[in-house]
Amino acid sequence: MTKEKKSKLRQQIEGWVWALVVALFLRYFVLQAYRIPSGSMEDTLLPGDFLLVFKPVYGIEIPYTQIKFFQFAKPSRGDIVIFRFPLDPSKDFVKRCIGLPGDTIEIRDKAVYVNGRRLFEPYAIHKDANIIPALMEIRDEFTREEFQRMWEERELLDEPKVRDNLGPIVVPEKTYFVLGDNRDNSSDSRFWGPVPEKYLKGIPLIIYFSWDSHANNIFSSLRIQRFFQIPFIWPKNPYFVDEM
Repeated sequence: MTKEKKSKLRQQIEGWVWALVVALFLRYFVLQAYRIPSGSMEDTLLPGDFLLVFKPVYGIEIPYTQIKFFQFAKPSRGDIVIFRFPLDPSKDFVKRCIGLPGDTIEIRDKAVYVNGRRLFEPYAIHKDANIIPALMEIRDEFTREEFQRMWEERELLDEPKVRDNLGPIVVPEKTYFVLGDNRDNSSDSRFWGPVPEKYLKGIPLIIYFSWDSHANNIFSSLRIQRFFQIPFIWPKNPYFVDEM
């Protein structure tokens, strides 16, 4: 092999290496592709929606660790967030942030109250008209503290009675309370407790592709009308019913 050919081959290899380095940098620190696996965020996000997730907003994380630095923002009430599932950090979940650290959250017959005020939630849907009675009546400070403990220690994981009636509970420091928009079909903070701030991964930037796996044919399975949509967030600081 001549020196000229060796030089060209070396340039090609260097080009491939740099392309790989840039791709890995973007993957670990800037953008990540994410597919919606379930219907817990319907109708905001549908199963088969493919998102680009912007990662640096909640801090730049060293790969394969939970060490972050340069946190640029924190979630606001109403934001859609991507995070590690607290019970299995190898899995990523997407939900809507409803409660911030220190907030008192209560759900009464499916209606969400934050700090005693009912949240106006046009994004939330309820497909089951039935209302499941509360697990327990919060009568005094003792029962309230006991319920708070059970919730924080994730003892309500398999308890269906917290779906429509919950709390009141207080969101601990450096954690967030999240709910799926499809309230009657969502595994979220009602059942498995708060999301630690260190588990936040990013926010969805755009739906770049959408595929309906249950469609009859390949043409109808493509949800072209959802391509390049920005996930709907309403509003940035959600209203309360008494403000309408």
